[in-house]
Amino acid sequence: MEVYATVIFLFVLFALLGSSVWIGLALMGVAWVGMELFTTRPAGDAMITMIWTSSSSWTLTALPLFIWMGEILYRTRLSEDMFRGLAPWMRFLPGGLLHTNIAGCTIFAAVSGSSAATLTTVGKMSIPELRARGYPEFMIIGTLAGAATLGLMIPPSLTLIVYGVTINESITKLFMAGIIPGLVLAGLFASYIVGWHFLGRGQRPAAEPSMSFSEMLGESRFLIPVLCLVFAVIGSMYFGWATATEAAAVGVLGALLLAAMQKSLNWRTFSASLMGATRTSAMIALILMGAAFLSLSMGFTGLPRALAAWIDEMALSPITLIAALTLFYVILGMFLDGISSVVLTMAIVEPMVRGAGIDMIWFGIFIVVVVEMAQVTPPIGFNLFVLQGMTRHEISYISRTAIPMVGLMLLMVVILVVWPELATWLPNTARGPG
Repeated sequence: MEVYATVIFLFVLFALLGSSVWIGLALMGVAWVGMELFTTRPAGDAMITMIWTSSSSWTLTALPLFIWMGEILYRTRLSEDMFRGLAPWMRFLPGGLLHTNIAGCTIFAAVSGSSAATLTTVGKMSIPELRARGYPEFMIIGTLAGAATLGLMIPPSLTLIVYGVTINESITKLFMAGIIPGLVLAGLFASYIVGWHFLGRGQRPAAEPSMSFSEMLGESRFLIPVLCLVFAVIGSMYFGWATATEAAAVGVLGALLLAAMQKSLNWRTFSASLMGATRTSAMIALILMGAAFLSLSMGFTGLPRALAAWIDEMALSPITLIAALTLFYVILGMFLDGISSVVLTMAIVEPMVRGAGIDMIWFGIFIVVVVEMAQVTPPIGFNLFVLQGMTRHEISYISRTAIPMVGLMLLMVVILVVWPELATWLPNTARGPG
């Protein structure tokens, strides 16, 4: 029964995806077929009930708010201000202003939650500036492609929200869990730049002109507003002043205030940000609806339980299971975006992960790291297409520049396995809202 159901599910799924049907509708189609073939329950009633239940989650309201916050900031002069504020402090580091890609993506990731928004916002300013200063093209593009994926890790992460809603886990704890691994991954990207600095001496650009300390402090004032917004969003959750949804509302108000201070808030940018957030939220909501219905349909077949029991009989160690799942998600990420990969697989993966005794908060961070690779691996690496539009390079060239960053993400998986406390310590120390 389970084998037959698996073949049917996979055949219908790949047939629909191969026909260019939207992912959310494809998931609903697979679930509908499963309900009709393997249950006596009316498929229509089941679909309506599950879609309403999955869509009426209070936690899920944080998703469109964080998306809107990122859309507002994307339309401000944030990228120019970040570059001006960061450049004086990055110029002394080995690798020079290339570090503005890493630092800029890290900061914007803390107010965005989207890898594509992070890439576009930071890249539209850093790419022309670094080119003008003579930095190698492959380093500019490679570091930007990798660092932009921090938008999926550092809170507020849209992928972590979707993961938390899917497995009914605390969004605030997941956000706290992503902070330290996100900073460690940013450190790995920065170490790659340092290594290039010492190994590629002939490719270094001319040294930046000197600045006095007072001038450096003066330029740093451009970073103060966005750093205040980061503290308002993340700090309010850590200290228990706000839930993730409440922090998202604070973030939207802060983003509107920041845009007003920069004189970039008008009716055109306001309406454009609102429509952009609506389109992205609707797309993600449709995927979540389809995934919820598919989980119900697969539950009736007993497929997740059977697969979890089969994995249990194999007596795999947690490390072996994580290694297998890493390979699985890297391959899956070549063909699906990160959020789709999470919602499509979680109904099957969650039981076996819980059965192996793996902490689900830690596993959420692991999922984000492997999903980050999907953003920079062909043929469906979304960051690659964004960079192609910004730089006019071939996808093959951009992919080659990102290969070292993919290697660093794999190293991050190893680091998480060796030191799981990187993801679990902060959630255990954070105060609950209230």
